[in-house]
Amino acid sequence: MAARGRHSKVLPSELNKVCPEKGDNPATHPKKMSDFEVVPNLRQSSSSVSKSRQKAHFPTGSNEKENLTSWIPENIQKKECTYFVESSQTSDSGRIVCECGYLREQHLEDAAKPPIFLGKEWDPRRHVQEMPTDAFGDIHFTGLGQKMGKYVRVSSDTSPRVIYHLMTQHWGLDAPNLLISVTGGAKNFIMKPRLKNIFRQGLVKVAQTTGAWIITGGSHTGVMKQVGEAVRDFILSCSHKEGEIVTIGIATWGTVYNRESLICPMGGFPAEYVLDEENQGSLSCLDSNHSHFILVDDGTHGRYGVEIPLRTRLEKFISEQTKVKGGVAIKIPIVCVVLEGGPGTLDTIYNAITNGTPCVIVEGSGRVADVIAQVASLPVPKITITLIQKKLSLFFHDTYELFTEAKLVEWTKKIQDIVRSRQLLTIFREGKYVQQDVDVAILQALLKASRNQDHFGHENWDHQLKLAVAWNRVDIARSEIFTDDHEWKPIDLHPVMTAALISNKPEFVKLFLEQGVRLKEFVTWDTLVYLYDNMAPSCLFHSKLQKVLLEEREHTAGSKMPRIQLHHVSQVLQELLGSSMQPLYPKPKHTERPRLSIPVPHIKLNVQGSSLRSLYKRSAGRVTFTMDPVRDLLIWAVVQNRKELAEIIWAQSQDCMVAALACSKILKELAKEEEDTDTTDDMLALSEQYEQKAIGVFTECYRKDEERAQKLLTRVSEAWGKTTCLQLALEAKNMNFVSHGGVQAFLTKVWWGKMCVDNGLWRVIACMLFFPLLYTSLITFRYFSQLGHGCTHGWEKAPWHLPGQLSPISTLVPCREQRLPPAGCLPRLRAFFTAPVVIFHMNILSYFTFLLLFAYVLMVDFQPSPSWREYLIYFWLFSLVCEEIRQLLDDPDGFGVVKMVSLYFKDFWNKLDVCAILVFITGLTCRLIPSTLYPGRIILSLAFIIFCLRLMHIFTVSKTLGPKIIIVKRMMKDVFFFLFLLAVWVVSFGVAKQAILIHNEERVEWLFRGVVYHSYLTIFGQIPSYIDGVNFNIDQCSPNGTDPYKPKCPETNEDNKKPIFPEWLTVILLCLYLLFTNILLLNLLIAMFNYTFQQVQEHTDQIWKFQRHDLIEEYHGRPPAPPPFILLNHLQILVRRGLLCRPPTRHKQLKEKLEKNEEAALLSWEMYLKENYLQHQKCQEKQNTEQKIRDIAQRVDLLAELLDLDQVKRTGLVEQRLASLEDQVHQSAQALRWIMQALRGNGFGSSEDVPLMGSSKASETKEVDLEGKPEDSYSLYHVLARNLQYPGSHTLRFPVPDEKVPWEVDFSLYDPPTYSVDHKDMAVQAPFSPSLESLLKINYNTTDGLIDRQSFHGLYAVQDGLPLNPMGRTGLQGRGRLHCFGPNHALHPVVTRWRRNLDGSIIRKSLKKMLEVLVAQYPLSDVWALPGGSLEPGETLPLKLKWILRREFWPQFQNLLKQGTEIHKGYLDDPRNTDNAWIETVAISVHFDNQNDVEMKRLNSFLQGCDPELCIRWQVLDKRIPLHANHKELLRKVSTLLGAYY
Repeated sequence: MAARGRHSKVLPSELNKVCPEKGDNPATHPKKMSDFEVVPNLRQSSSSVSKSRQKAHFPTGSNEKENLTSWIPENIQKKECTYFVESSQTSDSGRIVCECGYLREQHLEDAAKPPIFLGKEWDPRRHVQEMPTDAFGDIHFTGLGQKMGKYVRVSSDTSPRVIYHLMTQHWGLDAPNLLISVTGGAKNFIMKPRLKNIFRQGLVKVAQTTGAWIITGGSHTGVMKQVGEAVRDFILSCSHKEGEIVTIGIATWGTVYNRESLICPMGGFPAEYVLDEENQGSLSCLDSNHSHFILVDDGTHGRYGVEIPLRTRLEKFISEQTKVKGGVAIKIPIVCVVLEGGPGTLDTIYNAITNGTPCVIVEGSGRVADVIAQVASLPVPKITITLIQKKLSLFFHDTYELFTEAKLVEWTKKIQDIVRSRQLLTIFREGKYVQQDVDVAILQALLKASRNQDHFGHENWDHQLKLAVAWNRVDIARSEIFTDDHEWKPIDLHPVMTAALISNKPEFVKLFLEQGVRLKEFVTWDTLVYLYDNMAPSCLFHSKLQKVLLEEREHTAGSKMPRIQLHHVSQVLQELLGSSMQPLYPKPKHTERPRLSIPVPHIKLNVQGSSLRSLYKRSAGRVTFTMDPVRDLLIWAVVQNRKELAEIIWAQSQDCMVAALACSKILKELAKEEEDTDTTDDMLALSEQYEQKAIGVFTECYRKDEERAQKLLTRVSEAWGKTTCLQLALEAKNMNFVSHGGVQAFLTKVWWGKMCVDNGLWRVIACMLFFPLLYTSLITFRYFSQLGHGCTHGWEKAPWHLPGQLSPISTLVPCREQRLPPAGCLPRLRAFFTAPVVIFHMNILSYFTFLLLFAYVLMVDFQPSPSWREYLIYFWLFSLVCEEIRQLLDDPDGFGVVKMVSLYFKDFWNKLDVCAILVFITGLTCRLIPSTLYPGRIILSLAFIIFCLRLMHIFTVSKTLGPKIIIVKRMMKDVFFFLFLLAVWVVSFGVAKQAILIHNEERVEWLFRGVVYHSYLTIFGQIPSYIDGVNFNIDQCSPNGTDPYKPKCPETNEDNKKPIFPEWLTVILLCLYLLFTNILLLNLLIAMFNYTFQQVQEHTDQIWKFQRHDLIEEYHGRPPAPPPFILLNHLQILVRRGLLCRPPTRHKQLKEKLEKNEEAALLSWEMYLKENYLQHQKCQEKQNTEQKIRDIAQRVDLLAELLDLDQVKRTGLVEQRLASLEDQVHQSAQALRWIMQALRGNGFGSSEDVPLMGSSKASETKEVDLEGKPEDSYSLYHVLARNLQYPGSHTLRFPVPDEKVPWEVDFSLYDPPTYSVDHKDMAVQAPFSPSLESLLKINYNTTDGLIDRQSFHGLYAVQDGLPLNPMGRTGLQGRGRLHCFGPNHALHPVVTRWRRNLDGSIIRKSLKKMLEVLVAQYPLSDVWALPGGSLEPGETLPLKLKWILRREFWPQFQNLLKQGTEIHKGYLDDPRNTDNAWIETVAISVHFDNQNDVEMKRLNSFLQGCDPELCIRWQVLDKRIPLHANHKELLRKVSTLLGAYY
């Protein structure tokens, strides 16, 4: 027998100590029960408010330990036997034990001390008391690796709320989306290998995909062991992140073997537990594969089943909680999965079905599961006691003798009730076509139960969809929810669409889009604000938004953090996308708030306290900004790095190239700030994917039409901040996109202007030097001729048309390049000198001239007073300054001065220009002052160097030199890094050398020379001669350091003037210095240079193609005249803008705003080709070798599974044929028996010769598909009146199977209990005590005073002074909650009207008119009912009906009843009926056919003034209306009478 652990009082100072060893010293026990005072209320710990919870699979941290150590003993109790009462039984070792099962020494000291209690009978209510628990913490299974779990010992009376709080707040478990209660055999049993694998795989799959909790008994036997092994196999086959499955074991503390190792008053962190199955005896070990254990203690030892009540209460409590996650608010569904099992399992199934919990029975697992599975497909009347007896003998062959006749009756009754609730029962059969996995069967069972649940309107379908979204099972949604049974309106899917987006469920988003959700209607201002408000806190974009909000709060000096608005989002996006883009969401004015309204959905969703339902209740208003729903959702998904979701949304986009490039830019910018390296890599990879998408779409467009594809590059996208594809690609540094052949062809076309691109460069230079050559055919141009013939690769605009106007041709037809010279000399001259290539070479010529003149002045002609050449340089520089000012202030897009300045200084070459100009102006200032003439020349010489460096920008146009300049720029970074390392060695060696050789050198310039300059020159071979003393010459130095032109001499001997410093040390230092600097560092620098060179050389072509755009853009917008003649162009610009006030013109070749019609046509064409690209991508994925191998593997697995299923089906087919054959043999035997009886009746043969006829089991074993079978027809016997639990009491009826209901059928075992309620508020009622004397005073079958005891069914039998229910036995004697013995009369009016549209037309469904019925919900009742009830003696209207109607309307309503149609008169199957009292009712249909009926209007008016505690409504009539079952039968009869839909 397991030893009982000692209990010690826990002091606060001991909370952080290690758990002491459990000893046997009785002095450690508390002397008084008052030592165990418990705080009655539930106390919150700091961990309950923690947002980041620790997963239970990891060891508990120190803070968590302190919280648990203080919180658990205050709120969770255990139970202890406080009085030792000797039991007649002994322990396994033969020792005396208490009635609780524990030994004497395992009790508290006070329990065994008083001898006066030894003779008393042991009562757990008095002899067991609660005290703070002493077993909780982490459990580590010794010898089983790193298996760690959580455990706690709780009292059997613990509130489920406390346990749930412990699991979710302290153990860190997220609330489940589904609760799977696995029950069944507690002993080990054998399952078929295939069925075992299917069960294990399906169970863990449904738990892992839906986020479910699995609850079992927790021991290492039976079904609990099967579940544990299933979880173990899944964890071993998956990664740690995927393998987290919450498996909770609820076991009895008194039956756990080795439980003394779990006792530790301050918590075991961890407690070492040994799983020892060999020595456990009648106890059981905990299963090591469970993650959490709740050990239920009732103060006893060795008694199983103690945990069942607490487990039932806990499961019910959890199922009543609302789980809010990702926008979906659902009550946590629960399902019961049954494997094998015995009598306790049958009770569990029955209770589950009674409480409305769906059950999945695994057929083939054995015993109870197989008994129910075998009879589940049969009609309830065919489930007889004989059939159940045969099934029990078949499946309980070892324990069949233990089943008494009463037990058989009870089992038959319970199985009949279980099978009668077919909507809650699912049989999982191996090889069944529609159920190949247990996970599908479990989820289908829940949906089937939800689908068959009573409801008002469409809440049922909404609830199913909420479940599917919460489980993230899109396959279930496709197969079970989005069917032909229900027509979904797109607007009804908007709330769940929002939930799917927030919870990152891309498959559901895709499904909703397929079901007709239109993003244009779905995405509103409020929706976007709601989505951004519910971003993951760990998201980088969310933290950037919080910074913006914090800055706004500081700016406004407010105390409250402002709510997220779209202009806050726009601020962050502008940082990511670049300042060249305009804000995507402008800040609204304070007087208006753009909103869109949508109808209120039927579904209630909730996230973080803000209701999605309220999101769709906003007032209507005009939206003041351009709303692109695909863009908005795409940005929202991309900034959170949601790859699959963003891909689905991008596939819906119309402006797809710009969208892809913008996503690439956003991801690259976010990756720069992301701290997590894995997330950074994912963002960069996703950024590259979007760049490839843009390239793919552009390739498709370029193949189809080059000119239209190039137009996509320069089209201004209003939705993306008035930017272009090309501009986005450049800002994102998407070299692959910019280096695309189509983009480069466009840039080349821009570079050559209106000249043909195949003109040789020598021709251009020749015409520049001698422009009359332009009037020859040396240079060819492309243009539109007046006849409409094009001369480019596509569509062109005529040069003589206004901006934005197309040439006057009816259709734009692509044409080949033509070389016809344009008419006129001036157009030819203008076309040549405005071409960027000509402007570039003219500026090169001008710049070289400037440098030559500048050099000449500096070296030859630099006079005290400036010469004309020097003045010319100043004038030239002035033109350069004017050009830089023009570039700085030129703002054709209206960005503003600040943004233009920031954009200007982003360019490195602009910074170099400004630096050169400032240095030149500084030198010029010094040069003009006679006293600083020479310094001025020096500064001008430095300016010349900077102007020469500016030449490198010109070389970027060269395909050969351009990448080399990039190499030089990158190598400069390597040099700076190298100089940092080199400085360490130079300074360290220089200081040491200076300190060793020279004493107290005070001259700063010579200190610098000795420490830095000489050390640096030493690297290049200039070794100081005095460092080794051999070549020392005292004449080359100054002994006292007084000669300013000589260094100070080293330490020397005063006698012979020889150096005295340690030569060996200086030589060693010099060798080490040269070794590290010359060999190590210089070679490191060479290696760095080589790596940089190789890295750039691999992408030389891409780099050159990317960089040439900047040069082309610069000279495309530059005035045509070179400096200094460019001043004429500047003067022209100044006149046009300053005097004529004309806005700056945009160069349309690089940025063009299209007309709406043309833009719409272009985007439609782009979207069409995007679909081609996506289709092509899918084809390529299918052609991929890895994908082919994966597909082949899946097909092989599917084929193997089909072969296995085929074998199972064939076996089933053989069984069906055998059953059919047995059925035919049975029918033949019956026919032969009838023939023999007929012959024997006529005197042929004798009874002795009659052969024995064997019965057949065919009819018993014949199976019908449970799922496809409709519900049983209305039972011949009452059903509700035989529910085992009598309503409103704890009384249980005697079980009465269907076959034993009629009084005529012999039922010798029938011994029902008696129950009658005393109605103290009733003046007239039958006697409370059914004594013979009081019963004889009652006159049955007649009117007994005011009480009418006549039945509508005629005379009823009276036995022993009690009337007998004319419908048969109910399992309960007395009158129950009814008022009178015999019939209790009632009246149920069924008031209906036609359901109509707003225009008054009648709504139809399935070609039948739909009805609305008047229903009411009475106080203290949770269900709806018809407005009627029991008739009081002498009354004509029920009391409940009088509550609804005003007194003045009672006579009119009685007239309506007289005019109505009687639809039912007789017995009413009611749960309150007993053997001696029952309800009989008259149901009258009152139908208002006309919507303008005066009586109906009067009825409505009188209903409005009724009791405020009553709820009354007109409800659509169908079979799922949530009413009492007997009332629904009355509605069915009304529908049949009126020919309406039901």
